[in-house]
Amino acid sequence: MNPLTAAHFHLALCHVPIMAILFGMGWLAFGVWRRSLDIQKAALSMFVLAGVLAVPLYLTGGTAAGVVKGLPGFSDHILEQHQAAAGVTLAGCIVIGIAALAGLLVFRGRIIANWFGILLLAAALVVGGLVTWTANLGGQIRHSEIRAYDAQTD
Repeated sequence: MNPLTAAHFHLALCHVPIMAILFGMGWLAFGVWRRSLDIQKAALSMFVLAGVLAVPLYLTGGTAAGVVKGLPGFSDHILEQHQAAAGVTLAGCIVIGIAALAGLLVFRGRIIANWFGILLLAAALVVGGLVTWTANLGGQIRHSEIRAYDAQTD
């Protein structure tokens, strides 16, 4: 894959897991509260989507980093933080995606058990924090205007 294409793909794709987790959390909370099978299924499907798309997002990160290294405003320090956070976030997205897929299979055709919905909602809060933190670090790599501090640029 062309490095520029991989960088574009990485930047375009990076928003999907964040939105999938956030919408999934909202839908799951509402679905559990209303005891709506359709809304719960939609929420779990969003978590599966986040888990699946986190893989190509992670895999294109190295190529995207190579494209921006050396550009004005680039921060190697923040890139290293972003890469470390990305590994943890990938694991979280995969775990919640697998758990959601298991829930879709186990609770097929019936309301998801409250304990499962609440457990998955708690996990989604953690993973939602991880994806938001990782994305924020990723944005700071090239956008010094959103950095909370003046990181050294390399």
